[in-house]
Amino acid sequence: MVKAKGIRKSFGSKIVLRGIDLQVSEGETLAIFGPNGAGKTTLLKILATAVKPSAGDVIISDIPVKREPLKARRHLALVTHQTYLYGQLTVRENLDLYSRIYQVKDIPERITELAEKLGFLERLSDRANTLSRGLKQRVSIARALLHKPRLLLLDEPESGLDQEAISRLWGIVKEDNRTIILTTHNLEWGLASSDKLAILTRGNIKLLRETAGISEAEIKELYSEFVKK
Repeated sequence: MVKAKGIRKSFGSKIVLRGIDLQVSEGETLAIFGPNGAGKTTLLKILATAVKPSAGDVIISDIPVKREPLKARRHLALVTHQTYLYGQLTVRENLDLYSRIYQVKDIPERITELAEKLGFLERLSDRANTLSRGLKQRVSIARALLHKPRLLLLDEPESGLDQEAISRLWGIVKEDNRTIILTTHNLEWGLASSDKLAILTRGNIKLLRETAGISEAEIKELYSEFVKK
């Protein structure tokens, strides 16, 4: 589903990513751990075609992103700390706008379905700028799911959500055998939620392996070791 080879990214003289190789199969979830400034968000934005790499190639669903970025975008969605919601519009107006951009069929029904699943059905008529951080996060996730993307990229998706909301969210985003790449600082939750894990620090992936057979204590030890180097 996702292949990344030799991904490098620099902003001026600052090197953010130093040659990232990744492969995630359809239906798998990859959790990426790393300290602030490790390059996690930049990597997700490159995979989402929102940022161009300085070098390297990305293939999404057999589509070479460099040559066909618009085609690749139809298969993916990105959720970051920025909600991409228009504050003066209502929640329904925001979701309706993005539904039209994504060419979603049966827009009112799809909006209602996601609002009910994510627990903000009664807030559809509220302006986005009146919502709490947690509610904005739920609406942002709904925005990303409108067109039923095959690949979902999540940057610390648990931020601003309580445990009940996280559990509810996870059941929804994993529907349809969706491929997921997420970043998180929550080692316990990331380990429990993923099929593969990666530790990214100083622009390099120090560890990439399946989560089966590895304990939270082992991950904490490895994380501490790699981050200190």
